[in-house]
Amino acid sequence: MDATRVTEQPTSFERPQPGVDPAEARGALLRAQEQPVQQLGNPALPAQARAEGPPSGPGTATPCDQGTDGQGKELPVNGPEHSQPATTEPDAHRPRPAPEAIPVQPGAGQERAPGGEERRTGRALPPGRPMPMRRDGDRLRFVGAATRRIARGLDLDEIVMGLCRATVPTFSDAILVYLREPLPVGDERPSGPVVLRLRRTDRIPQERDTDGVLLPPAFDPEPEPSVLADLSSLTTELCEVRPGGALNEVLRGVRPVFADAPAARAALPELLGEGGETVVPGGQHAILAPLRGRRRVIGAALFLRRPDRLAFEADDLLVAAQLATHSALGIDKAVLYGREAYIADELQRTMLPETLPRPTGVRLASRYLPAAETARVGGDWYDAIPLPGSRVALVVGDVMGHSMTSAAIMGQLRTTAQTLAGLDLPPQEVLHHLDEQAQRLGTDRMATCLYAVYDPVTHRITIANAGHPPPVLLHLGGRAEVLRVPPGAPIGVGGVDFEAVELDAPAGGTLLLYTDGLVESRLRDVWTGIEQLREKLAATAQLTGPDHPPPLEALCDEVLDMLGPGDRDDDIALLAARFDGIAPSDVAYWTLEPEDSAPGQARRLARRALARWDLEELTDSVELLVSEVVTNAVRYASRPVTLRLLRTDVLRCEVGDDVPQLPRLRQARATDEGGRGLYLVNRLARRWGATRLSTGKVVWFELNRG
Repeated sequence: MDATRVTEQPTSFERPQPGVDPAEARGALLRAQEQPVQQLGNPALPAQARAEGPPSGPGTATPCDQGTDGQGKELPVNGPEHSQPATTEPDAHRPRPAPEAIPVQPGAGQERAPGGEERRTGRALPPGRPMPMRRDGDRLRFVGAATRRIARGLDLDEIVMGLCRATVPTFSDAILVYLREPLPVGDERPSGPVVLRLRRTDRIPQERDTDGVLLPPAFDPEPEPSVLADLSSLTTELCEVRPGGALNEVLRGVRPVFADAPAARAALPELLGEGGETVVPGGQHAILAPLRGRRRVIGAALFLRRPDRLAFEADDLLVAAQLATHSALGIDKAVLYGREAYIADELQRTMLPETLPRPTGVRLASRYLPAAETARVGGDWYDAIPLPGSRVALVVGDVMGHSMTSAAIMGQLRTTAQTLAGLDLPPQEVLHHLDEQAQRLGTDRMATCLYAVYDPVTHRITIANAGHPPPVLLHLGGRAEVLRVPPGAPIGVGGVDFEAVELDAPAGGTLLLYTDGLVESRLRDVWTGIEQLREKLAATAQLTGPDHPPPLEALCDEVLDMLGPGDRDDDIALLAARFDGIAPSDVAYWTLEPEDSAPGQARRLARRALARWDLEELTDSVELLVSEVVTNAVRYASRPVTLRLLRTDVLRCEVGDDVPQLPRLRQARATDEGGRGLYLVNRLARRWGATRLSTGKVVWFELNRG
């Protein structure tokens, strides 16, 4: 079992089982019926069972008598039950293993008269009551076992549950744990009043036999007080600690106190609320222990014993102090760990795209999986960047390592790639500049990257690779192939050249970009994993038939399902692109000379294209906007101006020229003769923008169809 992750089980009502040594971790509960009484040489677990047999001699533990009624008959064994505040469990008596390494109570027989009565009170112990710890060695062993159980927890709930399960029923019959709301983190100085919230309760349940049936009253001559039956319903969930109040003084004192102490008697009504003091038995049957972390008090724990059980002793205050200290330090640790995990999650989330764009002619889907629960950040990333001319850049990369540093470097490389894509550089040039950027970040900043540009008009894709696993293309008919692209050297090596290849991107095809965590692990090499991925894609495509490609989201899930248990050593980034393309009949393209007649010619060409596409209702708006944009282009251009219309779900118009300066929207003054063209475009178009190219710029706008 992982030492940092503990799966807790509910209360156990187990029948003694034959063939188990009572000196083992569970021997006090699982013991043979015929086992003879043993001398106490090595303390075993506490026998959480009925003690109805004859008394034992001094210094001996008689687990056999505790597990039988003196006539060889087995009696049921009781354990703690957990209950959450303001909730009701459908079955509160589910099996739970006994607390680990809790010592048996040596000398417990000295407290019992021959008739099964307590020597201190003269009253008979009810069946199933845990016997008190009568020796300092017992307390030390109990504290050691309890703190080990508390230390197992890594998150807040596990630590609080460990405290409850370790103390009930061995140390107390019930416990209430209060924590500050909200819990302070590190050196934070909380503002506002101190508020305690009832975080968890635990108690010994009512008596049941081994079949889960409530025992008749004859088995319990002194019924337990009903106030312990449902602690959360009798106490308030929130408590505000008043400055200078009795509860504030007890918490500032740090040391546990008995509930019958004057300070505690004044503090308990404030902690438990109106009527909550009825939960606390009289005498020294309750201990109020503040929970102090590394810098401040973060809560309180209230340990309760029934009136028919031996009261707490002075040494039990030391036990409560140890439990409270270890629990508070563990809670501090859990809060700090939770903050670090939150920061890591936020960092990873902000480093990856929040949503994918919806460019014309391509559909996208993505997945990201961290390497492990304890390694929430990594260096894998993916991106999809719209480009001029309805193109889209597809990027996937992997920075070496799984640390905050790797995530930070990944964020810088991703930002650099977005900036370079905005300049409309060729894929090989983008990788070259990324390589230079990685070298500026440090000598050991290594990464792999694959950069591809898809053009839906020409149905072509250009790919450049920097040491990354090759992409896989799933054709419409169900055939999957690994694309042959030059492998290249990783980013950060320096002094290397990158090569780009241009391939067909058929309509209906699906391109899968991924990181090596999907195909490589300790169980298989990278090329074996790539072949398994190819086979998985082909098998998935067969399910939908040759004429229907599989849905993108379902395809991504199917790809991730190829990973078996323990078959993932690295984080995974996955980007899938479905090529729809734009049909040639939906594209109109012209070249215009930079002359004064160009705007009029552009209006006539646009009018004919709209008539051919049955979009005459857009003629007036398109002619006006095309005339304004083309006029601005020919005014400063020295080379031919391009005009392109694209008919998809919207009507898109693109005007390109050789001037790199981008136009800016501004408010024209009343005396200005120009400056109103982009204002009209902004008012009439659905969307518009301008993008710089390596040879100039493109100004585009979109209009809704119909």
